Amino acid sequence: MLYIIRHGKTDMNAKMLMQGRSDQPLNDAGIGQAEEAASRFAAMGIEIDKVYSSPLGRAVQTAEIIAPHSERVIDERLIEMDYGPYEGMDLRDPAPEVMDFFEDFVNVPAPDGMEPLSDVVARMGSFLEDIRKEAAEKNILISTHAIAMKGALEYLTPDSHGSYWAKNIGNCDIYAAEVKDGKYTVPVILDDGRER
Repeated sequence: MLYIIRHGKTDMNAKMLMQGRSDQPLNDAGIGQAEEAASRFAAMGIEIDKVYSSPLGRAVQTAEIIAPHSERVIDERLIEMDYGPYEGMDLRDPAPEVMDFFEDFVNVPAPDGMEPLSDVVARMGSFLEDIRKEAAEKNILISTHAIAMKGALEYLTPDSHGSYWAKNIGNCDIYAAEVKDGKYTVPVILDDGRER
């Protein structure tokens, strides 16, 4: 089984700044969210056999809290989207070209200097293919970031047609997918009744 989680909250998240590849630690709220996620896995009787994490500290920290005794592997492909010159931008007052992109991810390309969404899907898809056999045999947790996670969900949902890009994925939201007959199933959110 494959589980994909977005890291817990950081101070940059709380300030509504584009975090991207800035290496920020979890804040107290984020630590609490990761602990809550660990409790959710335990309550469902899910033991994580192996964790793959983005190299950024907030994703590594989230993974360590959820699965402290599991094997952990860092994979660069799980890093967040590269926002280039827009890194650190206030999301309450985005640049006009970023606003255009946010309003229509499917038809408006990422602004110059920002990683194209197709590249995010390609690297996440490459990673998912590399671990498919493992995910058929073990409980695998992927600890990553909002846009990278959306790229993985787009890859795993061929009929999505870009619908995940505009979907809100909160801190420590978890999606799950199985490998059946050698293929990934469409991921589903592990809904715990939290307000989103």
